[in-house]
Amino acid sequence: MDVSWEDFGWERLADGVGRRRLPVWDATIGLIAGEDAVLMYDTGSTLREGAELRTQAQALLGGRRVTHIALSHPHFDHVLGTAAFAGAEVYGAVGVADLMRRDRDELRAEAVREGVGVEDAAEATDLMVTPQHLVSGEWTLDLGGRQVLLANVGPGHTGHDLAALVPASAAGPEVVFCGDLVEESGEPQAGPDAIPSRWPAALDRLLSLGGEDAVYVPGHGAVVDADFVRAQREALAERFGVS
Repeated sequence: MDVSWEDFGWERLADGVGRRRLPVWDATIGLIAGEDAVLMYDTGSTLREGAELRTQAQALLGGRRVTHIALSHPHFDHVLGTAAFAGAEVYGAVGVADLMRRDRDELRAEAVREGVGVEDAAEATDLMVTPQHLVSGEWTLDLGGRQVLLANVGPGHTGHDLAALVPASAAGPEVVFCGDLVEESGEPQAGPDAIPSRWPAALDRLLSLGGEDAVYVPGHGAVVDADFVRAQREALAERFGVS
């Protein structure tokens, strides 16, 4: 029996490409399947959430396992489920692995401040998996019949922002997973690790990657188009006083 992506709360964006908006923090998870390998973009906020995503991905893809993970940026709600994916190859922007190891205690504290249970936060950070593969410019993953471009387009929301571009096909449009460089469900959050002066330029790079007809998937919120990303770029430039 075919399994519907929507049955698990996923939104199908193209053939073998979809995303799920997780509860509580509305963080987006991306899933991209090729003939030989499967990429997940971000992994949730706890090992329990990661395990649920792993199980759902296998159900959606006929038992196939996630083989590759790309982490959009080093915030708890996007990275702390990674240890649930044993054996997966993990990718991140250059510098992010050292940062995550150095700031392990702060990641745990941030998770608890935002509402993750103390035990769940401790387990996830104690077992935290950091990227083995670091992207300084662009890195093309061949998933078998489908290539995905990982692009270090930051800094902006953080110093380590990684986007993923899924090229268009006959079965669907080009899809750009933006991480928290783009947010639809609220004003983009600029924490202490943001680099506001570089954020508008990061969105310029996203638009160059995807072009006018792509589907842009924010880190939080509904799917948007190029006009939305361009408008958010202008709003950020005005907000932070940069061109």
